[in-house]
Amino acid sequence: MLLSSLKRSDTCIKMKNGSLDLLVIGGGITGAGIALDAAARGLKVAVVEMQDFAAGTSSRSTKLVHGGLRYLKQFEFGVVAEVGKEREIVYENAPHVTTPEWMLLPFYKGGTFGPFTTNIGLRVYDFLAGVKKSERRKMFGVEEALKREPLLKRDGIKGAGYYVEYKTDDARLTIEVMKKAVEKGAHVLNYTKVIDLIYTNGKVIGVKVEDQIDGAQHDIYAKTIVNAAGPWVDTIREKDNSKKGKTLQLTKGIHLVFDGEKFPLRQAVYFDTPDGRMVFAIPRDGKTYVGTTDTVYEGDIAHPTMTMADRDYVLGAIDFMFPSVNISAEDVESSWAGLRPLIHEEGKDPSEISRKDEIFVSDSNLISIAGGKLTGYRKMAESVVNTVIRQFKEDGILYSDSNTKHMTLSGGDVGGSKGFADFCIKKVEEALQIGVSLQNAKQLVQTYGSNIDKVLSIYKNGETVAKDAGIDLLVYAQLQYAIEYELAYKPVDFFIRRTGALFFSIDWVRAHKTPVIRYMSNLFKWTDEQEQQYTEQLDQQVHEATHPVEE
Repeated sequence: MLLSSLKRSDTCIKMKNGSLDLLVIGGGITGAGIALDAAARGLKVAVVEMQDFAAGTSSRSTKLVHGGLRYLKQFEFGVVAEVGKEREIVYENAPHVTTPEWMLLPFYKGGTFGPFTTNIGLRVYDFLAGVKKSERRKMFGVEEALKREPLLKRDGIKGAGYYVEYKTDDARLTIEVMKKAVEKGAHVLNYTKVIDLIYTNGKVIGVKVEDQIDGAQHDIYAKTIVNAAGPWVDTIREKDNSKKGKTLQLTKGIHLVFDGEKFPLRQAVYFDTPDGRMVFAIPRDGKTYVGTTDTVYEGDIAHPTMTMADRDYVLGAIDFMFPSVNISAEDVESSWAGLRPLIHEEGKDPSEISRKDEIFVSDSNLISIAGGKLTGYRKMAESVVNTVIRQFKEDGILYSDSNTKHMTLSGGDVGGSKGFADFCIKKVEEALQIGVSLQNAKQLVQTYGSNIDKVLSIYKNGETVAKDAGIDLLVYAQLQYAIEYELAYKPVDFFIRRTGALFFSIDWVRAHKTPVIRYMSNLFKWTDEQEQQYTEQLDQQVHEATHPVEE
């Protein structure tokens, strides 16, 4: 139980008493990747995250480990080549949280894409991204395009391109990377906020943190500090007095979720809107989700929300491409809003700003990583740890090169993408034998991969506890696993980041929130004030997912 919320204080003691080589600020996909790369090379590593893991950008993306087709338009061939190859690596290392998804790219008279340019573009994309033969692009005429997706607008359609993206659960991918880092020896804590940096002779040597649960403050020291705080990167740079030159520009993207019966999309579609932007519409687990917007954001970083204008923009895009659906605001079942921490480039529109990452090293030796994409997290981590190790080499300490390329993530020991289908059949059968329904068994295996045995063990042995607590047995198994193995502490951790239910099964959240909160409160011995606070947090998230704010 390396990532148990029941052992938070033990982890904090290990951080304080350990002779750390590296302390990472930020528990999103970038921080998790850095922790894994560094720990795998033998560095003593710790990660502190002021919210929950993946609570910011890393749980609020379009949920695609995608190959960067849009960067062809910006002639960023290097980005296309790198992220295209990286998505394949992510897939092989974690096939349980990454699934190939064929994407239809329709083209219309007067649209951004035409048959010739799309054909050439996708062919270049296949070459640059090293796409395997079975997943290379195809080109369809009008009849085949409409057969694949009958809901497409018929007026002016000229055909479609067909290519593969990779669907993921971004928050669970982050958590699986973090769990693997812990397996390799990293110490990690959520709800641990950096409130100050500690210096000696002008060099940063540690951080002062505040536990966001009990308010206790601690000093943690390390040879090197890496700032991987996503949208908060510049906040940490300000503490270091090194926010100068290039800075972050935050942009907001929102996604809307609909029930599949209201929006029965058969086929994922990537389409251009009347204003020249590109939007995804993707079927997932009986739902259809659509996004995203791309607007400059200057509000509360910890709390981006969907506005009516955001919602209406996406509804307008749906109405433009899928007019027969007759979508309306009342059909929105859930939503999410997230921030992209882009590197500011003077005079560029948000949608045109590069998603490339950059590393900044300040005079105090604080290393900051900004920009980047979910897909490229592993290469970003490798670059950051290489920077750290270059500093160590000056002191005569040598470490190996990155070795994460062929390292399965937590839950990924399923025989790679080829072995995963057989693994699923076997584990679904085991789940059926202990009383799990077929639908739930499939969902559990897809969610937990090779960690499914732990979840099924809790299910098998937890009937009495679950019954006494008034919790559905399957919910109990997932909750207890999240608490003991994934550092879930608050209801929002479980219902958003560990299960994704707030986005894709919001009625499930409503049905189970009361017994889950009661159980967590008893287990963690929350005060009445804590229980009320954490309940209100979840209620607010449920409300915001279904009700846009007025600007």
